[in-house]
Formats: sequence, C-alpha cells, structure tokens
Amino acid sequence: MTDLTVETVLITGASGGIGEGLARRFAADGARLVLVARRGERLQQLATELQTRHDIEHVVIALDLSTPEAARILYQDLELHGLTIDILVNNAGFGRNDDFTAIPMAEHVEMMQLNMVTLVQLTHLILPQMIARRRGTIVNVGSTASFQPGPYSTVYFATKAFVLSFSEGLSQEVREHGVTVTCLCPGPTRTDFGARSRMDQNWNFIHGSMSTDAVCDVAYRGLRRRKRIIVPGILNWILAFSVRFTPRFLILQLMQQWQRPRKAP
Repeated sequence: MTDLTVETVLITGASGGIGEGLARRFAADGARLVLVARRGERLQQLATELQTRHDIEHVVIALDLSTPEAARILYQDLELHGLTIDILVNNAGFGRNDDFTAIPMAEHVEMMQLNMVTLVQLTHLILPQMIARRRGTIVNVGSTASFQPGPYSTVYFATKAFVLSFSEGLSQEVREHGVTVTCLCPGPTRTDFGARSRMDQNWNFIHGSMSTDAVCDVAYRGLRRRKRIIVPGILNWILAFSVRFTPRFLILQLMQQWQRPRKAP
C-alpha cells in the first residue's frame, strides 16, 4: 500500500539541470518521486542512485512532453500507479537563440507546446485533487526572461512571460483552497540548457550564470516557504525587478545586445 504520510513529488524535465537538482533535495527529505523526461535511461540512473542513498520510493516515466497528448498520457500513468501528487514541479522546457525566421516554425510550436500548453494541461489535471484535499504545491519554472521581451529568443521569452503571468494569477485564485503556486525564475544557470539553446555564448551567460546547486538551494528554500515568486541571485533579482522602472525602448536595446547570437566566422 502507498504510504499517505510521504509526500509524492512529480518533477518534469528531471533528467538533468534544475529538475535533477530539485529531485535530489526532495529525495533527501524522504519524498516519493515521480520523475518524468524523455531520457528514460538517465532518469532510471538518477532514481536508482537516490533510492540507494535515501531509501525512497520512485516511479520513472519516460515521455516526450512536447507532444499534444503528453499531459493526458502522463496523468493516466499516475492513475495506473495509484499516485496522488502533493507537489507538482513543471520544470520541462527549452529555448533557442537565433533570428526568429531562422528557427523552423515546427520548433517554435514545439517550444510553445512544452513551455506553456503541457504545463497548463498538467496543472489542470492535477490541481482539482489538491483543491479537494485543501493542500498542495505547484512550482512552475519560468525565468528571468519572464520579466521582459528578448530579441533573438523571442518565442522563448514570450513563453516564460506566460508562465509567470499564469502562475501569479492562479496563485491568487487557489490560495483560499490551501494550495500554493510558486514561479521559479532563475537567470542563466550552468546546465546543458545553455548549449542546447545556443545562449551559452551570450553576454549574460558568460558573465552572470549561477551553478545549478546554488539555484536549487534558493529554489528549495523558497518553495518550502510558499513564496509566490523566487528569483535566485541578487543580481538576477535586481535585473528582473528593475525593468518596472526602466523605459521599454531601453530594455529592448539592452536585451538585443545581450541576446544577439554570435555567428560563426
């Protein structure tokens, strides 16, 4: 039988980076983990390591969350395992740095599906159980990109702005039901995201990136304190909130310089 006294935590994009870092912190607290990502072998390695180290229960689900039916398929898997989620971490996402028209439209659509649509669908499926129990936590991973537009990563920045707006609105809506919604907004973080998105040679990655451990330490403390918005790093916090007082045209010019792709010679 499932031990109802143990937290069950679902983390998407758990095979590396921030998702893996948070999985390690929840495991150290004895949580039951549901780890989801495309890289099933990497997920299983992580789960086995955490089970050996912390004697935790775990479920590994290898699934591409960028497909339209992914959230429904994942929810059906949860039902088959008899799992009720206490903490949902919507971490899966990706970005791309290039001229808007140089990125294939199919990739833009996949980015919007994963970063926004699957996140909303999964939240919509799991939230009713939390409301019924009058407890639960949802953590949506946004970015410091959530706070302003980003030339050359236009769609990525727009998806992260959506995540922040969605999280804040939902947080206010469900607080009376005992459910917390947190938006984690990290700045550049030293994971494989930088190389995959082609942002790792941009100014802000080179000069302002944080380690995954540092980001996850701040994130974990903040979500346990039920904070609505978490921005790890004092410089990231200053940059994120200073946009409220900076002329829009100046923000766009600055972001254009920071985000301009470095073309091969």
